[in-house]
Amino acid sequence: SPEKFESSVRYQLREYLGIKKFLDDKGYTAFTTNFEDLKGLKQLPGLAAQLLMRDGYGFGAEGDWKTAALTRLLKIMAHNDRTVFMEDYTLDLRKGHEAILGAHMLEVDPTIASDKPRVEVHPLDIGGKDDPARLVFTGADGDGIDCTVADFRDGFRFISYPVDCRKAEAETPHLPVAKQLWTPKVGLKKGATEWIHAGGGHHTVLSFRITEEQIHDLGTMLGMNLVEIC
Repeated sequence: SPEKFESSVRYQLREYLGIKKFLDDKGYTAFTTNFEDLKGLKQLPGLAAQLLMRDGYGFGAEGDWKTAALTRLLKIMAHNDRTVFMEDYTLDLRKGHEAILGAHMLEVDPTIASDKPRVEVHPLDIGGKDDPARLVFTGADGDGIDCTVADFRDGFRFISYPVDCRKAEAETPHLPVAKQLWTPKVGLKKGATEWIHAGGGHHTVLSFRITEEQIHDLGTMLGMNLVEIC
């Protein structure tokens, strides 16, 4: 109903302003959320998280502080240009269509949108909270790089590969969230195999702006174990 839609959007804007004030008051520039621990909140931040990432804050879902920090750092390097929190959501294994569909339950940064983002309200089957508002859009075509950080307790590993990004081939009515397709330039099979062998997770940072050389230089400067899949 229109009343439910307006109420959900208003609540997300309250969350946006509240989280932003908390971050700014404490001097924080990145944050995480977790749908299993939403004490005092009626909705998982969706639109709120997307607007904060649009503003340049780092974000990681499910308490993923490593990706939150990486998102913030790479946003600084990219001047917040098309550099976003992402997740390897599912795979297209059809011959000639091999690709990764990047998405998340709510929170993908709208700076990579190729169409005008739409504000929509849909149920969220996990977390046991109210239906959250979120921005729904399709990603873009172009060259990019996808990165993640893995924690091996005795050190961090910085994993990356260059990717060919493209818009989704079809609408996804049963997945009413932001979405982006990409394929590792080395191919999906080789890219996925080496990513898994290196210990790469499903939360990543996808950038249309940052280059392989910049990722290499950053990892070298930080003294991290680099795995560059190319």
